[in-house]
Amino acid sequence: MDTSASTSSHDNTLTDAARWQMPDTLVIIFFVALAAALLTYVVPTGSFQTQDVSYIADGVEKSRSVIDPTSFSYALNEAGEPKLAPVALFEGGGGTGFFNFAFEGLVSGSKWGSAIGVIMFMLVIGGSFGVVMATGTIDNGILRLIDKTRGNEMLFIPAIFILFSLGGAVFGMGEEAIAFAIIICPLMIRLGYDGITTVMVTYVATQIGFASSWMNPFSVAIAQGIAGVPVLSGSGMRVIMWAGFTLMGLIFTMRYANKIRLTPERSYSYHSDAFFRENQSKASLDSRFNLGDFLVLFTIVATVVWVIWGVVAQAWFIPEIASQFFTMGIVIGVIGVLFKLNGLTVNQVAVSFKQGAATMLEPAVLVGCASGILILLGGGGPSENSVLNTILNSAGNVIGHLPDALSAWFMLLFQAVFNFFVTSGSGQAALTMPLMAPLADIVGVTRQVAVLAFQLGDGFTNVLVPTSASLMATLGVCRVDWGDWLKFIWRFMLALFVVSSVVVVTAHFMGFS
Repeated sequence: MDTSASTSSHDNTLTDAARWQMPDTLVIIFFVALAAALLTYVVPTGSFQTQDVSYIADGVEKSRSVIDPTSFSYALNEAGEPKLAPVALFEGGGGTGFFNFAFEGLVSGSKWGSAIGVIMFMLVIGGSFGVVMATGTIDNGILRLIDKTRGNEMLFIPAIFILFSLGGAVFGMGEEAIAFAIIICPLMIRLGYDGITTVMVTYVATQIGFASSWMNPFSVAIAQGIAGVPVLSGSGMRVIMWAGFTLMGLIFTMRYANKIRLTPERSYSYHSDAFFRENQSKASLDSRFNLGDFLVLFTIVATVVWVIWGVVAQAWFIPEIASQFFTMGIVIGVIGVLFKLNGLTVNQVAVSFKQGAATMLEPAVLVGCASGILILLGGGGPSENSVLNTILNSAGNVIGHLPDALSAWFMLLFQAVFNFFVTSGSGQAALTMPLMAPLADIVGVTRQVAVLAFQLGDGFTNVLVPTSASLMATLGVCRVDWGDWLKFIWRFMLALFVVSSVVVVTAHFMGFS
């Protein structure tokens, strides 16, 4: 036996494996967009009719336009056959061809969301926190905090995780995690953790709360109202579910964080965390903390409290939240100049804002390109002909012919997959619940279980799908590549899906209603 040839072959295999790298996030999005474009050549377009339904939320009767699940019809060609709407390579006149998808995705939506709203939100808060970081208050505050809490650092992770999970459960916190991640990421890395730990305790925690909530106004309340289920009913079971999933996420995060603290090189984001490590090494070890620093921190805390109040009491969303953080940046800039924090001048405040916004450019591009995928599939609403509507109708037909317990599970699976295309909780509820609710009646599943399948399927996959603007933005500010994130998170996602499956099927057999 030629052992030298065998050894050489083995070495070549190891070299090839070491040479292979996970494709950049933009490369992955490009090929997903290509697959979406190819679907338009084989899947005909269709549409639903819409109807207005009323539901009670916070004691007030509200109405919402939803699809009529029995109204689906294909767009027909001149021969009366279902019509395809293949995407061209390029489309002029403002149309969408394959090579238009990046630009069209970047300019899609409005200030209230989708791509352009989230992108502008990211640029504004990035600029504002650029001013915050220029004062040096965060760096010096972190140094003092580390000095004061030696031996108790692990208390940070449970406290922050539970708070963010509560935020997701109570008022649908999601996009807000981006701003907090900017502050928390340098702290986590100085404590010996990494960027991935930051994403877990901020954005992932919000989505665990979002998915298992008993009162989330953007998913559970709307879904229950559309399904004809009393809003906030079943809260007792859902509170227990929230506590269980939050504990599950916390244990997973703590185990990973402990491992990274002992051996930082084992971090999935070790290479990208170098940015924060290099910056912290340049920071002065003298823990300056004067009245100006106190006013900066007070302004940040006051802004956060004010934003939380606005979201809960006034239903603030992206435009209002961005404006509050912009105001915070101006106020902190004035404080920095008056107290000469890090020698700040008015011009340096302006430069810091621009540099902070510039750090958001990469994740902003990813957000826009991901939104372009949905446009290739037809985008639009349920009343417009699209491949997306056809996919929705076909899935409904499949689920409707399964045994009851399996139907409940397939509802969960369908919602998880569909969330790749429609990551908005309220948007997915409006599209899918009018279909799932009557399907639940047909196959013998309670509508409460159908809502449960919706919220778990919709919420948890937000921590994985690259079409989630909030996920991509949070990864961006923590400088974690989506490929590295996928290598880390897939085990936790699998665990979440298995436990969610058990919860949904158990709820069905218990007659949860």
